[in-house]
Amino acid sequence: MSNAQNRWQETHKYDDIMNLPRHISKKHRQMSIHDRAAQFAPFSALTGLDEALRETKEEHMEREDKR
Repeated sequence: MSNAQNRWQETHKYDDIMNLPRHISKKHRQMSIHDRAAQFAPFSALTGLDEALRETKEEHMEREDKR
């Protein structure tokens, strides 16, 4: 069985719950779209990486200019 076929069969495990109504909490208000987007926004796992890459690029560009 191929991976694609296997994945297709795995999705059928949830057929019984796919069309159920979404739970809405009575205690907690719904998160705003803005807050939800911020929760899933990419983050910089390597602090300072962007700056280090920029500096390295500038150094290489300077060397190329001197040639």
